[in-house]
Amino acid sequence: MESNATKRVIPNALFFATVEEVIAEGRSVEMTVKGFSMRPLLRNGRDVVTLSPVAESDLREGMVVLFRHKGNYVLHRIRKIEGQRLTIEGDGNYRLREEAQRGDVVAVVTRVQKGRGSFRYGSFAWSTRSAWSLAVKRLRTVAIDLKRMIKR
Repeated sequence: MESNATKRVIPNALFFATVEEVIAEGRSVEMTVKGFSMRPLLRNGRDVVTLSPVAESDLREGMVVLFRHKGNYVLHRIRKIEGQRLTIEGDGNYRLREEAQRGDVVAVVTRVQKGRGSFRYGSFAWSTRSAWSLAVKRLRTVAIDLKRMIKR
């Protein structure tokens, strides 16, 4: 089935202000992924995520969320929750973590569209793809660490 939707590129500030408004109204937003920090789970310029409202009390480790960080909006995975504090990181990042508060979270990824197929948060496909993405991250981290040790 073909879509009649038109894609437009707009400035980030305007786009994310609109995303926050739509999410605050209780509606979902679709967004094409930009950047490489969530690979291999999410691919730059190819995958489309559905961002949906989420209550602060419903946040869970493993969720991929859109959150505010140092004046930017970032789409990464929650790795740890301690009270109001969240430790968040991209699956494709090497040892880079962000700290945020529950209130910094704007939305949660509830669906990923990959070409003609899609999968939802909490589904078997989500679980297996997330496990694969995190396994690749661990292997990449070990490989980079070993390479750095050998160079010393």
